[in-house]
Amino acid sequence: MATSSKGLSAYIKQSPPLDFSIPYDDTWVKDRIIIVTGGASGFGAGFVRRWATNGATVIIGDVNVGKGDALARAIRKETGRESAAHFVHCDVTDWPSQVNLFKEAVRLSPHGGIDTVVANAGIQAVDRLQEPGDLSAAEPQPPNLATMDVNVTGVLYTSHLAYYWLPKNPGSKPCNMESVPDKQTRDRSLVLVGSMASLAPIAAAPLYGTSKHAVLGLFRSLRCTSHMEGIRTNMVLPYFIDTAIVPPVAKLLLAGGAMGKVEDVVEAATRLVADTRILGRGIVVGPKVTVKQDETGEFKLVAKGTEGSTDTALWEPYADDWEEVDAFDRRVVKLLNAVEQARGWIGWATDILKLAGEHIFGFGGDRT
Repeated sequence: MATSSKGLSAYIKQSPPLDFSIPYDDTWVKDRIIIVTGGASGFGAGFVRRWATNGATVIIGDVNVGKGDALARAIRKETGRESAAHFVHCDVTDWPSQVNLFKEAVRLSPHGGIDTVVANAGIQAVDRLQEPGDLSAAEPQPPNLATMDVNVTGVLYTSHLAYYWLPKNPGSKPCNMESVPDKQTRDRSLVLVGSMASLAPIAAAPLYGTSKHAVLGLFRSLRCTSHMEGIRTNMVLPYFIDTAIVPPVAKLLLAGGAMGKVEDVVEAATRLVADTRILGRGIVVGPKVTVKQDETGEFKLVAKGTEGSTDTALWEPYADDWEEVDAFDRRVVKLLNAVEQARGWIGWATDILKLAGEHIFGFGGDRT
């Protein structure tokens, strides 16, 4: 992976746009402790199986006790390692439940730390925000916000806990684009799972689209400052993937098109988890297609085998913002730091006294 010791990447610790032709090795995850929320089924289960098979210890957090426990048992039997996978019941919408998941992961960890957290748990509940129901009723019923609870609140809980435990990982070092992945056994990595719904509206699913837009916003904010805690924050954004979360009606609407495959989502996430040189990048996972880049830089669909073409299911969104959008963040952060430095200790003391006055004596606050 090409890196630079100067400029924007050095300041915000965000690596350059991904080059998918650069190989990585699954075995780089060996001996790492990885938490996967929602890991009992779908591509969450795919993550668990692939990483455990390659030597990681994976902690499955899920509300489905039957599937989660069965998956952990099957993986331990297949790998011959009792430490390969463990199941911990976890309701991601419940703070104590998530705290317990992380504490159990530390307890089960051979080295007493956590290397990677994958905020994968997500649902597509009944999404009828724009259907108030019986218009003759005196007042509408409240909408079902379960999707927001799991997909937003749950992810925020997971991220908050990751930022507490990852820097405490024994033997780990702050993230570094110059790291040597096959030699870095300890890591500090957070992977968020968004969706194509993070990038575009999904008809008739406003709550799901809103929730995944929120995850994208979280990712784009965290990746600019994660280096302060030495954490690699990356994101996977799957298109419609052929799993149970896609309802039959959606599959009907998609008929004639194409859906993504679970194995491609697992491939994308594995690259982000295994390669410690990747910081602040996102990967869209769609149906595998044959494309060729034209003279304007645009990709066009072409026939398989066309000279200069490539088969891919993985794309990187907003690759240009490595230089453009986040340059704005860099300027703003530098400006704010400059203001703080200019005000110095006197400015800090003034603000503290003002805050004390507001809370203790009741003056100085906004009265509007």
